[in-house]
Amino acid sequence: MEKIWAVSYSATGNTDKTVRTIAEELAAKLGLPLERVSFTKPSEREKEYSFTENDLVVIGTPTYAGKMPNKLLPDFQSRFHGNGALAVAVVTFGNRNYDNSLAELCAVLEGDGFHTVAAGAFVGQHAFTDELAYGRPGWSDLFEMKEFAKRITVKLKNLTDTSGPVKAPGDAAAPYYVPKGVDGQPVKFLKAKPKTDLSKCTNCGACARLCPMGAIDPKDVSSVPGTCIKCQRCVRKCTKGAKYFDDEAFLSHVKMLEQNFAEPRENETFL
Repeated sequence: MEKIWAVSYSATGNTDKTVRTIAEELAAKLGLPLERVSFTKPSEREKEYSFTENDLVVIGTPTYAGKMPNKLLPDFQSRFHGNGALAVAVVTFGNRNYDNSLAELCAVLEGDGFHTVAAGAFVGQHAFTDELAYGRPGWSDLFEMKEFAKRITVKLKNLTDTSGPVKAPGDAAAPYYVPKGVDGQPVKFLKAKPKTDLSKCTNCGACARLCPMGAIDPKDVSSVPGTCIKCQRCVRKCTKGAKYFDDEAFLSHVKMLEQNFAEPRENETFL
């Protein structure tokens, strides 16, 4: 191997932190250079990334509705070319469940020409609320990530051409998780979009520049003509606290999550 890569789609920063921590430890243990690639902004997903059999790529995505973000899936399938590179598949999840997202990411990477040697699902603070996994990944999570990287280095030293891909739990072809409200019934908020508190907004344009879907009008940030995937990047990154969601179905789902998934979840790794 000649280089370690840290590649992530990370709307709120948790996935980037997780991928970076693992990749940095791998680079340190293997004595190899590290290069980071962000796959979050639309312009970053217009590029194609080709790797070689001499690369080890740590690639991550958050879990949306139990799977990979559906609007970004085509980019993951078409923009990355493994060409025999080794890969570490990483997903993050907001303390509910990662369901089938890790299995799906492994399948996508194998389809892109990577050889997946390890996989992990790590808890991060939920994008929708501070009530779930607040402050995670924390110090203990970072320790687990580094230990995971150390175990990967051991596996790499014993890796043979006949080693099969890592097996992650779940079904890559399974349907998406159906969100529910506080009454336990399915809720739909696909059309929900962020609102803007004009008394707080300074029209700095940060939300428009950072939106992973390019959905916010840079000339009028209170207007969201594009597709919103509810990633909460605009809400989390607005320094004035001017962005928020008021859709009743969405808020009911958030409340349900807070009521039913407060118990801290564990990270899971597979080699």
